[in-house]
Amino acid sequence: MATIVLVHGINNQRESADLIESSWLPALAGGIRVAGRGDLADRIWPQRTWADGISCRVAYYGDLFRSPDQQGGGADLRDLTPEQTALADVLALEWLERVADRAPVGSQDADQARLALEIARESERVQAQGRGNDWREAIKTLARVSWIANAGMSVAERFVPSLAQVSRYLTDESIRSKARKSVLDLIDADTSVIIGHSLGSVVAYECAHMLDQPLPLLVTLGSPLGLRTIVTERLIPPASFPPMAGVWLNVANREDIIAAEPDLCPLFGNGVPPGSRFEGNKFEECSEDPHRAETYLGRARLGREVIEVLN
Repeated sequence: MATIVLVHGINNQRESADLIESSWLPALAGGIRVAGRGDLADRIWPQRTWADGISCRVAYYGDLFRSPDQQGGGADLRDLTPEQTALADVLALEWLERVADRAPVGSQDADQARLALEIARESERVQAQGRGNDWREAIKTLARVSWIANAGMSVAERFVPSLAQVSRYLTDESIRSKARKSVLDLIDADTSVIIGHSLGSVVAYECAHMLDQPLPLLVTLGSPLGLRTIVTERLIPPASFPPMAGVWLNVANREDIIAAEPDLCPLFGNGVPPGSRFEGNKFEECSEDPHRAETYLGRARLGREVIEVLN
């Protein structure tokens, strides 16, 4: 059981809860420290065993995406059902659209993304090669985007598992229920904060709707919840404010193509209970990996909300 439950995102099938905690907790403590409460940060990291330590646990479900014959490996798109492949196809094109829209005008990233979109959507090519080939051009182009290339990540290491995992979570009820269970098993009467990153924000959102106790703070970071035709329409329940949440803070880096819609309020703002609030924090920060969880966790804006809940 934990006061703060952290939910990891895509491409963590090679990790474990302990490894993720070893990098996420210092980042979270750092954001709280920057926000002015070093004493509270010290109760989170280094991990404390005394009575005033704040219990923080990572809900781990990455092992659900390991292929049986691959030690720590991720699924290949060839392992997906036709429905999952079609979903991965659309997702790859959506990510390309974000690159084309958000990269600086005239940049190589933007030009490559627009060219790949034109090729992928050209009707004769789709008819000749089949819809399942669209993602290949999209992934090849995504791999050349500057922040991905600079991070030293190959296509197979980053985007193939990412596409596969999002598709499988949204279409495989067994994976979905087990992922949610990894979160719910850590929640008790003392749980005050749930923080979900990337695909973990989808898991966190669905779990928040399942609670029958107050949740003072829900945080979503680098979230794909705003992908209307891919994620939003497949959520359980449909897009709405979790009724037991006191505050929902969504944090999005404009440079992060996985954070599809930086402002989730128009989609999820319905049904905010009296006394609750929906907060958004949009920023623009170029880095080698703008989707990195630790960068999000270390922001003072998040730290201030955690302080308010735990103070």
